[in-house]
Amino acid sequence: MDFKIKKIDHIQLSAPTGSEDEARDFYINILGFEEEIKPKVLQKNGGVWFKSEGVSLHIGIEEPFQSLKKAHPAIEVENLPIFQRYIEEKGIVTQSDNKLPGAIRFYVRDPFGNRLEFLEWNKK
Repeated sequence: MDFKIKKIDHIQLSAPTGSEDEARDFYINILGFEEEIKPKVLQKNGGVWFKSEGVSLHIGIEEPFQSLKKAHPAIEVENLPIFQRYIEEKGIVTQSDNKLPGAIRFYVRDPFGNRLEFLEWNKK
């Protein structure tokens, strides 16, 4: 082949109209992302972009809005148990899961009902 798939550039999740400040509160103040300024030409569409080391996550405005119930991004975290305790202390409900061999993980819902997975692979 004359091409190759390199990496995921970003993940986009949906949110309802007018939810940008709520997204900022969750993704910045609770999860620790930084806001990434959208290109001017895309700002009129609404939504907000976030980044963290190696992860770019975009919240796009969609009407009618429907959250992701099963589909989700999986984000690798170092020191996952500490991170889980931290966000639980912020009032976020987590759902632990031990079904993935070689990893610990849990799920949360963002303020719009989108499912997010956080995981850490067992060190060998």
